[in-house]
Amino acid sequence: MATIPTAQSTGPHGRRRTSHRRDGRPEAPAPWERPALAAVLVVAALLYGWGMGHAAIHPYYSAAIRSMASTWRAFFFGGLDPSGSITLDKLPGAFWPEAVAVWIFGPHTWAVALPQVVEGVLTVWLLHRIVRVWAGKFAALVAALTLALTPVTVVLNRATIPDTALTLLLVAAAGALQKALRTERLAPLITCGVWVGLAFQTKMLQAWLVLPVFAVVYQLAASGTPLRRALRMLLTGAVTLAVSCSWALLAWVTPAAHRPYVDGTSNNNPFSLVFGYNGLSRFSDDDTAFGAVSGTAASRTSGNTGWGMLVNHTVGPQIAWFLPLAVLAAVLGVVWRAREPRTDPLRAGFLLWGGWLAVHAVVFSVSNGNHPYYTAVIAPAVAALAGGGLALFRSVYEPGGRRRVWLPAALLLTVLWALVLDVPTLFASWLLLPAVGLAACSVVGLWTGGSRVTSGMFQGSLAAGIAATLLLPAGWSAAALDPLYAGASTSPTAGPVGKAYHSAVHDRSALRRVELDRPSTRDTDLLDYLAKHRRGEKYLVATQAAYPAERLLRARSQPILVMGGFTGKTPFPTAQQLSTLVTTHQLRYALLTPVRPTTPATTWVKSHCTRIRSGAYGWRTRGSFLLYDCGGQA
Repeated sequence: MATIPTAQSTGPHGRRRTSHRRDGRPEAPAPWERPALAAVLVVAALLYGWGMGHAAIHPYYSAAIRSMASTWRAFFFGGLDPSGSITLDKLPGAFWPEAVAVWIFGPHTWAVALPQVVEGVLTVWLLHRIVRVWAGKFAALVAALTLALTPVTVVLNRATIPDTALTLLLVAAAGALQKALRTERLAPLITCGVWVGLAFQTKMLQAWLVLPVFAVVYQLAASGTPLRRALRMLLTGAVTLAVSCSWALLAWVTPAAHRPYVDGTSNNNPFSLVFGYNGLSRFSDDDTAFGAVSGTAASRTSGNTGWGMLVNHTVGPQIAWFLPLAVLAAVLGVVWRAREPRTDPLRAGFLLWGGWLAVHAVVFSVSNGNHPYYTAVIAPAVAALAGGGLALFRSVYEPGGRRRVWLPAALLLTVLWALVLDVPTLFASWLLLPAVGLAACSVVGLWTGGSRVTSGMFQGSLAAGIAATLLLPAGWSAAALDPLYAGASTSPTAGPVGKAYHSAVHDRSALRRVELDRPSTRDTDLLDYLAKHRRGEKYLVATQAAYPAERLLRARSQPILVMGGFTGKTPFPTAQQLSTLVTTHQLRYALLTPVRPTTPATTWVKSHCTRIRSGAYGWRTRGSFLLYDCGGQA
């Protein structure tokens, strides 16, 4: 079999032109490259940042972010309120940038959203840089465009959810691994482990899904003896583990009296939060595994699962536009280069991104309760494979050659698949005709033309084909600028699927689009009443679960005792601890809600405290909240 030129081959005779010279210095960019990349980054910034002052900030996370911006204790431990009485039910790492932004710029919605926008644009830029080294300028530009215009990426980067930071850090880890393969140095491999460890601080165990892929790729494609490669991987694994568990270890060694109670746990152990509540309990029949509280059963039994999960009517339009092209590229990229040396960098790249995609696809398919935005983590892999695949098919395109059909066939396949995803809703129907027209012109020009890759006819046909593949996902992405088509703040989803999510929750205040610096009249009236009758107590009020506390914490940065944590089931505080707080004048008021589970602490409030009429604090109707005065127990 003839040698297949690399995806970096751009010369008329297939001469190899890599993105780095043999002396290690980067190759000078082509005249069009920097303007093209700048244009892609501007488009990404506009899609992610437009209307940032009314961003879809998460009600629970944004409340914690404001608290974390208030005190060092709340910042480091991820305290839900400024006093740091109880933590978030996640690790705080993903929210540190947002807390810093609020500390610098003040408690504004746009300040909370700004780090997400920056992280999203950085991911696009970084993927371009990584793919350029791996597969060349053309592949890098296609990959950057594909990632920037992926609908789930757009809606996620317009929200405040940890998956954006997770994706950025994992892409950085992939780049470090690629550098380790290319340079044969240990430092980039250790850096890869550090990036994965930092990604663990944002989304915990999900960050480790790439580790088997990274290990296999390094063992297969790195230079040196098998023993040397294995020892380096063991060292990198140790670094990854150390960085991953660093926060949990520091929290664990801190005396319980000097840190917040760890939410989601029955034993106040940070490792139970990571490996129990956010780990085993979500994937086993025992929702109290490893010291977790039983609060995740709903997420374990909801939909979006099964082997067709990535292409169903909900998730497919969010992520799967280039999925067939990505799979085709991964398979052919490996098969066509099977006879190349073991350390072949191009094949290693297809293994890396293809393995990233495959592992996540399998895990999502066998787990329950997958929100559509979870799939954003595979968007860089799909984008890299799309760019690398088209570059590979472009490199083997020669007039009269038997492999020249692959390029037009790949473009045609991608456009037809886009029609499959859009036709059920016809959400971007106004783009169907232009997409089909551009695809037809491209395929005819590439399939029947006799021009080489350097000709204007070829370049025009290829550009038309790429534009055709991007039109429909771009339409879905642009629609997310309208909040109606961006889903709920707790589950960002693009298009008509996002509208369905939005409509399903628009009457539930906890899931409504919220703003950090604009409390409602009801919240202001309640806060004014509590502040007026406060007599030096440490806590402004105690709330039953996080649901009633979120809106108050977003409005004002005041100590609030969140009983039961996020789910309301965490055994903190106990009835005895609550009684002590009241009798020592550290707490007077408690705000209960019947929509959260009863605990010994809430039972104590009902039996020992006096219920206050809603009219006393300016509410015409009590709604779903009941305010109690425990001052008589002091």
